Amino acid sequence: MPKRCHISLQKVTKHYVRGQETVRVLQDVDFEIPPGDFIALTGPSGSGKTTLLNLIAGLDQPTEGRVVVDGVDISELDEAALARWRNGHVGFVFQFYHLVPVLTAFENVELPLLLLRIPRRVRKRQVAMVLELVGLGHRLRHRPGQLSGGEQQRVGIARAIVANPHLIVADEPTGDLDGTSADGILDLLQALHQRMGKTIIMVTHDPQAASRAQIAVRLDRGALIVDAPPALTTSADVPEWTGQR
Repeated sequence: MPKRCHISLQKVTKHYVRGQETVRVLQDVDFEIPPGDFIALTGPSGSGKTTLLNLIAGLDQPTEGRVVVDGVDISELDEAALARWRNGHVGFVFQFYHLVPVLTAFENVELPLLLLRIPRRVRKRQVAMVLELVGLGHRLRHRPGQLSGGEQQRVGIARAIVANPHLIVADEPTGDLDGTSADGILDLLQALHQRMGKTIIMVTHDPQAASRAQIAVRLDRGALIVDAPPALTTSADVPEWTGQR
C-alpha cells in the first residue's frame, strides 16, 4: 500500500525582516490537505507560493503557527531533525532540474538513496525501476547535457520518487519546458498521484498546469483562496509501483 500523508496548516504566519522593514508574506493561513490530494498553488509573483511550499516541505519554518504532517509538528523540529524528516518523507521536483552535470541519469537518481541504509543490490534495482517508470529506461547512462529538457525533468521526478516518499513538492515543474514536454511531465505527475496515491503540491503560474490538480489554491497578499476543483484528465500510462525500503 502507498504511504499516505495528511497535512495541516494551523494559523501559519511567515514574516521576513529586511533591514528595518518587516515583510509579511503569509498571514494566519489555515488549510487542510487530505492524504493523496493533488494541490496546485497559484497566484502572482511575490504572493507567497514558494514560501508556503517550503514550509510544508520542511525547508523553512513559520514565524508563527504550526505545520503538522502525519501528526508530526515539523515547525518544532531542529535543523538536524528536519533534514532527517525530509530525507524520509519528501521528494523534490525543481523548475531547473538541479541535476549534477557530471553524473549519469542513473547516478543522479541514486543520490537520495545513498543517504539511506539500503543494500547496494536493492538500491540499483530501485533506481532502474523508477527510471523505467518515467520512460527513461533506455537513457540510464546519459548525462544531463545529453538529455532534452523534458527528459531532464523526468530524471528529476525519478529522483524525487526513488525513496518512495509520501509527499512530492514541485516548484514550477513545467516552467522551463515547451508545451509538448510540459504536457508529458503533467501527465506523469497526475499518474503518480492517481496510481500511486502520492500527495502532490505544485506551485505554478500556468493555468493549464493548475487544471491538472484536484484543487487549485490561490494565494493573494498572503491569504488563501480555494478555487473550484477542475475536472481531472490524464493520458499517461504509468504502471503501479509501491517501492521498497
